[in-house]
Amino acid sequence: MSEKEGRGRAPGFADEFYRSHEWRRCRAAYAKKVIYCERCLKKGLTVPGVEVHHKIRLTPENLTDPSISMNWQNLELLCESCHKEEHNKKRWRADPWGHIDLPPG
Repeated sequence: MSEKEGRGRAPGFADEFYRSHEWRRCRAAYAKKVIYCERCLKKGLTVPGVEVHHKIRLTPENLTDPSISMNWQNLELLCESCHKEEHNKKRWRADPWGHIDLPPG
């Protein structure tokens, strides 16, 4: 991550993970290989990527599972704008009767 380290990340339970040498090395190697925001590239734009995002959100249960936390298949390099957009998405909504509706995917 950049000097903005910490923005848009998993809550406090993941702080130690994000400070780890292993994650920093994984993140740096991924960003160096990919270079540009993967979502912008799909739109034909070449915008430098600045945030390595986990597609499957980290939780206390999966944080220590390297197939989730360190797997390049679960990583996505995003520009600041796309990363903000991702983290501002609603993960759920409630209908007027209080029933929770989870988004697909």
